[in-house]
Amino acid sequence: MDKKKRIVVALGGNALGNNLSEQMKAVKITAKAIVDLIEAGNEVAIVHGNGPQVGVINNAMTEYASGKADRQPTPLSVCVAMSQAYIGYDLQNALREEFLNRGMAPHNSCTMITQIIVDKNDPAFKDPTKPIGVFMSHDEACKKALENGWEMREDSGRGYRRVVASPAPVEIVEINAIKAMINDGNLVICCGGGGIPVIRCENNHLAGAPAVIDKDLAAELLAESIDADMLMILTAVEKVALNFGKPDVKYLSHMSTEEAQKYCEEGQFAPGSMLPKVKAGIKFASSKSGRTALIGLLKKAGDVLTAATGTTISL
Repeated sequence: MDKKKRIVVALGGNALGNNLSEQMKAVKITAKAIVDLIEAGNEVAIVHGNGPQVGVINNAMTEYASGKADRQPTPLSVCVAMSQAYIGYDLQNALREEFLNRGMAPHNSCTMITQIIVDKNDPAFKDPTKPIGVFMSHDEACKKALENGWEMREDSGRGYRRVVASPAPVEIVEINAIKAMINDGNLVICCGGGGIPVIRCENNHLAGAPAVIDKDLAAELLAESIDADMLMILTAVEKVALNFGKPDVKYLSHMSTEEAQKYCEEGQFAPGSMLPKVKAGIKFASSKSGRTALIGLLKKAGDVLTAATGTTISL
């Protein structure tokens, strides 16, 4: 490549697995994809999802406090913080191992526990849509709804999950520290799980919100904030598709921002799945001339970068 690119990589759930043992295996594959990008001469910052992980933590904390008067429930925002730390821990070790196995000097990988400010009046708080935690059967979901007051919804034909509010990210609290670390050549893992959602209160206090920010929208905000060249959303599908799951499915190699917006309005992309990825791509590609969003398969990150596969969104 002629010029080093600054890339924000948003990792989907397939990059991490659904439990501890799966995560240990998945991060090794993920590390290979990330180091491929760095070995090609690019500068990378990483954002990851945390759907299954934060759900498991929240379930464990709920069980711990259940029926115990001296034990308070752990807020969802704290569960997000916990997930950032332990996912970052596994990613850091996998990246270090991959660098050394290639005979490369390890980049200083670091995880920033990241807060993101949301608007307390965001309408998302009145219409929770973000799935978290494990998939459940209909009967299991009904039981959890009764026990914990959770709202449960069916998720893309794969089962039922808890849903919480998904407000838009407004501002990254630790952005100056993130910029300083990236500018110093560090490989920064930040805004994990979309960031810890916080609301501004009196006396400069930031209060955790019972919500989960979409990680793709958080990655887009990060990409704009650090003046990235590319937003790369790596997931379990090779390309964005129209009429997904239907006989007349059509896979797309490129969309203009105008075309992508039209497809969104037509309902082509599933909420909570491909829709936020495409919306994040539109927003980033529209934010400054020359910026590009890429959506593609994790294992083919290098080919996604060169547009040999994946879907490119640009003006």
